[in-house]
Amino acid sequence: MILEMSLPTPSPRSVDRAVATLQRGGIIVFPTDTGYAIGCDLYNKKAIDRIYQIKKRDKQHPLSFICADLKELSQFAVVSNKAYSNMRRLLPGPYTFVLPATKLVPKLLVSRRSSVGIRVPDHPVALAIVNGLRHPVIGTSCTGPDGEALLTAADIKAVLGKSVDLILDSGPVASEPSTVIDFNSPEPVIIRKGKGDVTLFQLRDDA
Repeated sequence: MILEMSLPTPSPRSVDRAVATLQRGGIIVFPTDTGYAIGCDLYNKKAIDRIYQIKKRDKQHPLSFICADLKELSQFAVVSNKAYSNMRRLLPGPYTFVLPATKLVPKLLVSRRSSVGIRVPDHPVALAIVNGLRHPVIGTSCTGPDGEALLTAADIKAVLGKSVDLILDSGPVASEPSTVIDFNSPEPVIIRKGKGDVTLFQLRDDA
């Protein structure tokens, strides 16, 4: 089903419907600042398994998830003073931060390095959903079988309609990968250059 989302302020009724779908263990597609994402409740293992099947992704490569703000993010990751200072200037924004995971993160989402990927996107729909659910939401890029990004609700329905439970339509959304920054080392490292300005602070570039 496709549900239209008003911008810049999403309808509370529409957000409630999306949250209810997540609470029932459903899979939703929603807009972010880097394109449409496939998501589910962070704590629903069956739903997470469904996303791995949809993405045809190896579970050795954990999914990242979305938090409402830096305060919530700090509950799910160990954030050093240096990382906090940098992230405070960048969030919300098109960045994925790789950080040491806390015990609140489901083991399925923790890498072999005991780290986790977390986002706080600059998009009203994504943030409204996370705030409504009151805990993080899985968020992985919405792509077709060939890996190409799906940019409209109609395309998403045509390709993934039988695999997802709700598509939140905010119009065409350009897809550009987030910039991935690893804060596991003493100095932050750019793992992937994508959308987002990293000139605000000094990084070691291993890309």
